Amino acid sequence: MFSRRAILKAGGAGAAALAMRPWAAFAANAPGVTDTEIKIGQTMPYSGPASAYGAIGRAEAAYFKMLNEQGGVNGRKINFISLDDGYSPPKTVEQIRRLVEQEQVALIFNSLGTPSNSAIRDYLNENKVPQLFVATGASKFGDFEHFPWTMGWQPSYQTEARIYAKHIQATKPDAKVGVLYQNDDFGKDYLIGLKDMFGAKYASLVVKEASYETSEPTVDSQIIDLQSSGADTFVIAATPKFAAQALRKAYDVGWKPVEYLTNVSISVGSVLKPAGLEKCVGVMTGAYGKEPTDPRWKDDPGLQIWRDFMNKYMPGADQTDVNNSYGYGAAATMTQVLKQCGADLSRERIMKEAANLKDFQLPTLLPGMTINTSPTNYNPIRQMQLARFTGQSWELFGELIAG
Repeated sequence: MFSRRAILKAGGAGAAALAMRPWAAFAANAPGVTDTEIKIGQTMPYSGPASAYGAIGRAEAAYFKMLNEQGGVNGRKINFISLDDGYSPPKTVEQIRRLVEQEQVALIFNSLGTPSNSAIRDYLNENKVPQLFVATGASKFGDFEHFPWTMGWQPSYQTEARIYAKHIQATKPDAKVGVLYQNDDFGKDYLIGLKDMFGAKYASLVVKEASYETSEPTVDSQIIDLQSSGADTFVIAATPKFAAQALRKAYDVGWKPVEYLTNVSISVGSVLKPAGLEKCVGVMTGAYGKEPTDPRWKDDPGLQIWRDFMNKYMPGADQTDVNNSYGYGAAATMTQVLKQCGADLSRERIMKEAANLKDFQLPTLLPGMTINTSPTNYNPIRQMQLARFTGQSWELFGELIAG
């Protein structure tokens, strides 16, 4: 179990990421690095309204545990310190300052949430601390010119929304669109993406926008308002708790729009099951990872690597929860960066290598997809494919779409 202020020591996989002898850290600016360890910090909502995402931090801790058992990275073990911030930006700031100033971590990795990462971005950039592979698709975290120490990981929310808008235009050009969005940069990015694609037609196509605050107990009233607007197409830009509520309420009140669900809330285990699987049939999303519940991956060698990892290092964990495969992929990407750093684990070198990933492959990504970064592109994953929920699993359709 993860207590509110738990300190997790762990490490992650891949023989290719390993070199068994220790290296000296040949750099002055290499806090958190010794001859035997690399200290990595993170905040994660193990409690609060977004606690479903806590699975990501647990999966990453398990990955780093596996890596440590295999010898670590270049002979160094990963000391992974993951602290609960409750999805509360003030708490995130407090915990990040603790990690940087007291724990002296080398970097911050995959901290979750748009509001949480927004609250710490200035501080980390001013102190030149890598804020790597943030667990949010907000487009602001790819701003290499103004925030060179901050980098995203998953596809941007604006890209995802443009894909939905393009599909709406192609399949239902006279749609009446209703949008539920979280009232922060996360939710507003979807409005921007829809406006980008709909252009001058946005005002006529989108008949209702309904926002919610994460402090609200439910979004039931917003769903009633959206239904009353006459919307026949529903875009849900909500985190897991509220996404499940939205899907369930829409079904229960007899509203049957065409539904598009943000990728961050597609977990069968933590979103669709609580909503009611039968209430989610036909919902569409944009996918970039192999969905563990999709029968097409039953014998997939790549996903079998992940299943083997889950069986050994996370026995009993829900393998229908896509957050577990997300955490695996993000941790593997972080490991690749550290591997590329070799002997120099200064913060500058870590950022340099994070911006120098070339066709890096993950067993959990869709076929044909690779991770690429450069000093002028801080968006590692730039493709998605549409998928539809069958009542039991997500089923891919169409082609990969580049953002």
